[in-house]
This record gives sequence, structure tokens and C-alpha cells, in this order.
Amino acid sequence: MTSGFPLPLSSTLSIPTYTPKTSTHLFPTTSQPIVQPIKTPTIRSRLSKLCKEGQPHLAGQLLDTIPKPTTVLWNTIIIGFICNNMPYEALFLYTQMKNSSLATKCDSYTYSSTLKACAETRSLKFGKAVHCHFIRCQSNPSRIVFNSLLNMYSTCLSTADKEISYCIGSGYDLVRKVFDTRRKRNVIAWNTMMSWYVKTQRYIEAVKLFRTMTKMGIQPSAVSFVNVFPALSKLGDFENANTLYGMLLKLGSEYVSDLFVVSSVIFMYSELGCLDMAKVIFDCCMERNTEVWNTMIGGYVQNNRPIEGINLFIQAIESEHAVLDDVTFLSALTAVSQLQLLRLAQQLHAFILKNLSVLPVIILNAIIVMYSRCNSVETSFKIFHNMVERDGVSWNTMVSAFVQNGFDEEGLMLVYEMQKQGLAIDSITVTALLSAASNLRNKDIGKQVHAYLTRHGIQFEGMESYLVDMYAKSGSVRTAQLLFEKNFTHDKDQATWNAMIAGYTQNGLIEEAFVVFR
Repeated sequence: MTSGFPLPLSSTLSIPTYTPKTSTHLFPTTSQPIVQPIKTPTIRSRLSKLCKEGQPHLAGQLLDTIPKPTTVLWNTIIIGFICNNMPYEALFLYTQMKNSSLATKCDSYTYSSTLKACAETRSLKFGKAVHCHFIRCQSNPSRIVFNSLLNMYSTCLSTADKEISYCIGSGYDLVRKVFDTRRKRNVIAWNTMMSWYVKTQRYIEAVKLFRTMTKMGIQPSAVSFVNVFPALSKLGDFENANTLYGMLLKLGSEYVSDLFVVSSVIFMYSELGCLDMAKVIFDCCMERNTEVWNTMIGGYVQNNRPIEGINLFIQAIESEHAVLDDVTFLSALTAVSQLQLLRLAQQLHAFILKNLSVLPVIILNAIIVMYSRCNSVETSFKIFHNMVERDGVSWNTMVSAFVQNGFDEEGLMLVYEMQKQGLAIDSITVTALLSAASNLRNKDIGKQVHAYLTRHGIQFEGMESYLVDMYAKSGSVRTAQLLFEKNFTHDKDQATWNAMIAGYTQNGLIEEAFVVFR
């Protein structure tokens, strides 16, 4: 092989057969062709026209009438399926083309289009097979195929947790391996690689790659900044954030006016805690889309400045051009939850009901939380009870609302109802159960929960402190002490130490509390 691409699998891997999800027969056959043959010079334009009109299936039927379709004609329909959001049909057509008795040769556009379909369907196995087929048939990889390979692997691997763990854990990164096979890379390839590093939480590598790209004289695009800014915010790198923002300003209005870039800059400074800087950038933005509004409002809420968040939400409502969506309402609901103002909660709830014909589950869950934080758990339960559809978050939210407001028995009853309906109990449910058992001083319930955790091998952050607190408050100080000293042999966090000290104190064991404290 002279292509330079690493073989992801055996070079003899065959292309898997793909049947479109929409129909059993992609191109129905009849005794008479549905579309009459057309002279060769006009065929391509006719195929393109059908695809642009949203009828790639008819284009496929026309292709069946052609004795020897060229590569260009096959490509036209493959691309047509992709443009019409039919990636599975595109993969099926590629398989037909490859297995055709006419042995039509695939070119760079065939491979790049098919790899795009693999990315859209998250078909990693199919993508690897296309990669192998390309290596066998092509000696000189083009830039378009190179970029498509990078995109396919980075997209598909992002949804395959085991593959990501293998890549990072073993030091073998397939995406990076493909990236390194080509010396001359355009900014699209660099952006894809940076995006892959951010997806896999390798933020330092993402920033280093951006630096390397600029040192090689490649001018970053708007997407480059959109990729690198989140990495800087995750690293808490305020100095480099300012430096790269200065670089962005020097590149001119084309970059500064890009709303995706503006949104990413606001997000970066919000994550860094520099809300005043984020607000200056927001105010300088003459045109604001929904994402820009959401990012700024969300920045205030995430930094526990709900009043500014609500004020900006009101400003968005009054703006003629602002379009609110579910994310906007979620931020506003969270802000009111932080303020714990029942009257404001009722006003916001009424506004949402007026502006949304159907409330999605995620919005209803947030409303339940909002009312529970405003000490109106009765309203929370009324909303929960009237929900047509509930997910696991809905149940956990309501259970937590009961327990946090002192309705521990009601919370326990709701968990029993969850079990009756066969719903999974997760760490959030268990946390609420342990809190309820602690509040009720009911060690029997606590033991049942502890046994459930042990039986199912459930571990979550803070579990030790909850168990110690539960046993201590239930009067089983000896059990709490055994858990504290023996079972949790790893480093104990501050909450676990505090729980043990409080447990001794609550049970009148002052000397033991001082021993642990020292």
C-alpha cells in the first residue's frame, strides 16, 4: 500500500450490506421502466434536478435505465440522498455501486460522500470498510477524502465510548493517526482534529494544536476559534483566552461578526468567571441570535447571579428580534429557583404556558424543581401528577423535592411506585432515599438501601458520607464507625469526616468526636 493511511481493520474486510430503513426495495423493478431512457448529455442534469427537487428515489429509478452509468452519475445520486437527509440510502447505493457487475470505479467524490453518510449515521464499522476499500483502490489520497476520513472517525468514535477509552488509554489515537498521514493539511483538517481533542476532553492538546497550526502559517477560521475557546475555559487559562481573543479582533469584522464565534467567546469568559467581560462583548454585538442570548443568560445563572439573568431574560422578551427557545426558558427557570421567589415563579410559569403550546418534559422537570425550591412542593406534585409523559429525571426530581421539603414518607412512597413501574433506581434516587432514612431515623430503610447498593455494585460520589450520616442519625453509631474505619479504606472526603463527627456528637459520644476531629 502506498497511500500512507493506516489500515483500521484487515484489508480484506468486506463492505457490509446496508438496507435502507425507509423501504425494503430502494429501486423498485417493474416490467416496464418507470422513467424512460434519456440521451447521455442530459442525464446528469436530469438526475441533479430530481435530487434538488427532493426526489432522489426517482433519480435512482432513472439510473436503472442506463446501461453503463458513469461514476459521475452514481456520485450525483449518492450526494442527492445525503442532501435530502437520507444517509442510509446513500450507503446502500454505494454498496450497489461497488458490487455492480459493471465494476464502476469509485473516485474521491464517491469516497468522501460515502464517508459523510457514515458520519451522519454513526456507522463506524461501515466507515472502516470504506476506508479499507479506498486503500485497496487508490494510491494517492486527495484532500477531500482525507478530510472526510478525519470527520468520519472523529464523529463515529465520539459516540463509541469503548473505542474512545481504547484510543486514549492505549495511546493509540486512530483520528490522530489519520491526521499525521498527510503533511499538507488545510484548516478544515486542523479544525476537525481540534474538535476531536475537545470531545475527548484533551484540552491541553487542543490548545497546543491551535498554536502549532498558527505557527505553520495557517490562518485560523471562525470554526478554529469556536473549537479552541471551550478548551481554554475548561483549563481556566485566562491569559491565553485574552491572547487568542486579541488575535480574533485583529483578524477583522468577518470573524468578530460571526455569531457562533461571539457566542463561544461569551461562553468562554462566563466559564472563566469574567461575566463583566462577557457582558461587554454581548453589548457590542449588534445582531444577536438565540444562541447569543442563551449563552449570556446561562452565564449569569451558572455563576449564581440570577437577578442579572432574569433582567436579561426580560430584555430578550422585550426585544423585537429575540427568539426564545427551550434553553432560554430553562435558564430563566433555574434563575428563579436560585432566587426562591414564589410570586416570580408563578409569573414565569404563566408566561411559559402562554408562549408554548406543548411543554416538553425537560421544561416540566425544571418547573417542578423551581416550585420545590420556592417551598411549594404541593404545586410541584400537581405538575408531576398531570404530566402525560415522565422520564427518569421527572421521578427523581419529584422524589428529591419531597425529601428536601421534609416530606420524607411521601418521597419513599414515590420510590416504591417507581419500582412497581420497573423504573431504574440510580445514584440520585439513592441519595434521596438515604436522606429520607436519615431524616426519619429509620435504620431499616437505610439497611435496605445499603444492601441494594452492595448487591448492584453501585458507587457514586458522596455515597460514604450519606451512609455514615444515615447510620449515625438512626442510632447505629457502631455500624457507622465500622463503615468509616474499615469499608472506606480510600481517602475520605471532608463530608465523610464531618458526618462521623456529627454522628458521635448527636449520640452523646463527645470524646469519640474529639478523637476523630484531631
